[in-house]
Amino acid sequence: MLDVLFWLFVGHAVGDFGLQSDWMARYKNRHLQGASVFSSKPEWIWLEVLSAHCFIHAGAVALATGSIALGLLEFIAHWIIDYCKCEDWIGFHTDQFLHIACKLLWFMLLGLGWFQ
Repeated sequence: MLDVLFWLFVGHAVGDFGLQSDWMARYKNRHLQGASVFSSKPEWIWLEVLSAHCFIHAGAVALATGSIALGLLEFIAHWIIDYCKCEDWIGFHTDQFLHIACKLLWFMLLGLGWFQ
């Protein structure tokens, strides 16, 4: 069972640091887009970019746990946490703490047999 926890942490590291480009980190934040590469008016691209980033994490959780339901919970939790960070309601370290806490929660729920 500890192999699942290991892969949850690996998936987080890959999703938040390996697969998140500078472009994605900037354009998932509705406040940091600056001059859009698509037009001079404000863009709603942040919704798509933030959601795509969260789907990467959702996929990693689903693969590590074998549970699409936990993957969907990860999508929701990751979206809310990253939105809060982009709004400057929380900082980087709190963001990372909350992401890791979610992985621990998914692991515990899986261990309790709530999700298969």
